[in-house]
Amino acid sequence: MDLFDAATSGTQGTPRPGPGAPLAVRMRPSALDEVAGQEHLLVAGSPLRRLIEVDGPGASRAAPGSVILWGPPGTGKTTLAYLIATTSGRRFVELSAVTAGVKDVRQVIDDARRRLATGGEETVLFIDEVHRFSKSQQDALLPSVENRWVTLVAATTENPSFSVNSPLLSRSLLLTLKPLTSGDVRALVHRALVDERGLGGAVALAEEAEEHLVRLAGGDARKALTILEAAAGAALSEVPDAPVRTTDRPDDDAPAASDAVGQGDAPGQGEAHGEGEGAGTPDEETASAAADEEPPARAEPGAVVVDLETMERAIDVAAVRYDRDGDQHYDVTSAFIKSVRGSDVDASLHYLARMIAAGEDPRFIARRIVISAAEDVGMADPSALQTAVAAAQAVALIGMPEARIILAEAVVHLATAPKSNAAYLGIDAALADVRAGKVGTVPAHLRDAHYAGAKELGHGKGYKYAHDAPHAVARQQYLPDVLQGTRYYTPTDRGFERSVTERLDRIRQILGD
Repeated sequence: MDLFDAATSGTQGTPRPGPGAPLAVRMRPSALDEVAGQEHLLVAGSPLRRLIEVDGPGASRAAPGSVILWGPPGTGKTTLAYLIATTSGRRFVELSAVTAGVKDVRQVIDDARRRLATGGEETVLFIDEVHRFSKSQQDALLPSVENRWVTLVAATTENPSFSVNSPLLSRSLLLTLKPLTSGDVRALVHRALVDERGLGGAVALAEEAEEHLVRLAGGDARKALTILEAAAGAALSEVPDAPVRTTDRPDDDAPAASDAVGQGDAPGQGEAHGEGEGAGTPDEETASAAADEEPPARAEPGAVVVDLETMERAIDVAAVRYDRDGDQHYDVTSAFIKSVRGSDVDASLHYLARMIAAGEDPRFIARRIVISAAEDVGMADPSALQTAVAAAQAVALIGMPEARIILAEAVVHLATAPKSNAAYLGIDAALADVRAGKVGTVPAHLRDAHYAGAKELGHGKGYKYAHDAPHAVARQQYLPDVLQGTRYYTPTDRGFERSVTERLDRIRQILGD
């Protein structure tokens, strides 16, 4: 460690916030009880908690040797990596996948092995943006992970199943971080307003300004604190006698190493979570937000109030007024979907614009578009789903503000496309029968006949290979006996589905349905 490292790092090697550090850095949690959200990962006895709270020499061997933290930006991946080192007394080394190479990785591992051999402390190797590591760089980590020469903590915003090598993934514990709720973000903002590490009571937020900030943050702690810092600076600059908040401290008041843990993780893009990956229905999300509601922070005497106008001016984003309970937020989303379904392209673009201007997460909008393509356009224009999926991927890749163009193209396609919900109705009808117990047994000729003894049981006997039949349609029983003659899919006469209707009629005649 050189003089620069010593001046800017804590005892374990974690970064020490210096004078003028951003608010998000100064407010990084110094203990587990300050971490917002991620309760599912921090329950007593959980792998992550055992990795952070190491009690006794045997406990470290019972903890995971390597973890991969996967989640959206600003959810606490870097924070948790810092806490693993500082709370357990391990040495901390950080590498960025953007700038580090195989040589850097091997140097850290060799140093960690020497320390272990001489009775020194264990090393926590934190690799940010690990999905940017090449295959050879990830392979260089394998011996150290397998032999536990280092405790690897890797952070990524990309799905590790596609971005991390299988050997490294199989040797690591994958932990998924969830986006912060509105209540989590509100609690962080309130703490930053009054905490001496933050604004120290110099400013207070008006209710409308706070609602606007929480909405714009989109579950990203770093983004929330960055917006708050910009708005506070704008408000204080307008009041000549306002107290000026500084991060300078006397040497004897310098933060301890445990104060230098991170609020969030490195910026990045990632899907995230689709409707089935954590984002619920509007009603569910509204109920969750209400349950997580944080009481308003108390304004300190003499505090300068940041109103909505000041915040808009500071971050150059005008507020689109939603009521504080979120009703209008979901009203606009509902109107957007219903306008697309109703083929009113102009209304669809209007509500899309309102969501974008309000700071709605473009990935949320993209997910709604994908659902609409399958539910409302369906087989009347199968290419609509391709457009919607491509738009969702492009939005994650490009980000705002250009993502608005991609979203608009997808919306115009869906709104002007012919509509059919026949596939949607068909799967729901089939599910209703299955849930009601109408399943029956699979016809013997359709059963798997590849394993030993299957043919002796009659499996596959009499099966007709469709490609050997005229028109590649083989007449035989496909549905179980109890469902013979049941029809789930009834195509419409709109768009591409008109030709599907004609073909399906001929197929059903051949099948004898």
